[in-house]
Amino acid sequence: MTAQPTAPTPDTQNAALPICVAALYRFTPFANPADLRGPLQDVCTANGVKGILLLASEGINGTIAGTDAGIEAVLAHIRTLPRCADIEVKFSRAPEMPFLRMKVRLKKEIVTMGVEGTDPNHIVGTYVPPTEWNELLKDPDTILIDTRNDYEVAVGTFEGAIDPQIKTFREFPAWFRQHREELLAKGRKPRVAMFCTGGIRCEKSTAFAKAEGLDEVYHLQGGILKYLETVPEAESLWRGECFVFDQRVTVGHGLKPGELELCHACRTPITAEDKASPKFETGVSCPHCYGQWDEARRARHAERERQARLAAQRGEAHLGANMAEERARKRQQREEEKRRQQALRQQHAH
Repeated sequence: MTAQPTAPTPDTQNAALPICVAALYRFTPFANPADLRGPLQDVCTANGVKGILLLASEGINGTIAGTDAGIEAVLAHIRTLPRCADIEVKFSRAPEMPFLRMKVRLKKEIVTMGVEGTDPNHIVGTYVPPTEWNELLKDPDTILIDTRNDYEVAVGTFEGAIDPQIKTFREFPAWFRQHREELLAKGRKPRVAMFCTGGIRCEKSTAFAKAEGLDEVYHLQGGILKYLETVPEAESLWRGECFVFDQRVTVGHGLKPGELELCHACRTPITAEDKASPKFETGVSCPHCYGQWDEARRARHAERERQARLAAQRGEAHLGANMAEERARKRQQREEEKRRQQALRQQHAH
């Protein structure tokens, strides 16, 4: 990896947009990640930077946004962390702050796969620069796999990519093991190429594939974001937009903010066609979640949307009319995910 500049790099296509967005990760062993949390949170807060950063014993991952000077100050601090001096950072720009707050969280993994012993510090696939990615994809022997979640793939992917239709990255190992022989039994060499948004999931997915015995495994260096930044649209094999985990929702070629919005009820990306559906009601439902909510929940969604509009009129950021409800919703999602994973493990055990 080449060293990244301390200051955000110029983005001539979107230079007029005032907010700098920095996506970063680094797999590196942290002996005491809890000791790093407080100082990192403090430097972000002091410089008006918002977003989310994850710390674990295996490294750091996250996306942050702020002024150029604020991002520069936070990155300078991050580069003082163990073995982070040359951390890879992908810069883009936004018309307004895409995050509501700053969170630095301690996690077991900086990207959750759930397979013990998967360590990109020791084994990983071959990096392919964006400028060489098209050549790899045009090779008929290449098995191209999109490692992202189903709702991300739905809004854009590379030509010819296989969609595992997974709801979380935790499901990827089971999917790969289930479909491995099918994928490799089509008369092609066992040459597998994987990609994800910024590259971090592929660090683990390619490490996992190599640990499973595959030798020729590749992944897109810098992820989709680096490809969209680097490869001219006229030469691009990317189709659609790229989902990002902030209020921009999606970005396109040149990392320009995309056209999609987010359903505030179910957090699914929605198109203009979705918004024209009779099942769409701003902040309450969309064609993807219509019918999932009872009247009490729909009323809460409607009230939250009303409060958000009032906050916008006052020029304030609305963090949610009922944060307790939002936390409860997330707890429920985590519990449902745990049950689904337990069912998958039981299924494969038999």
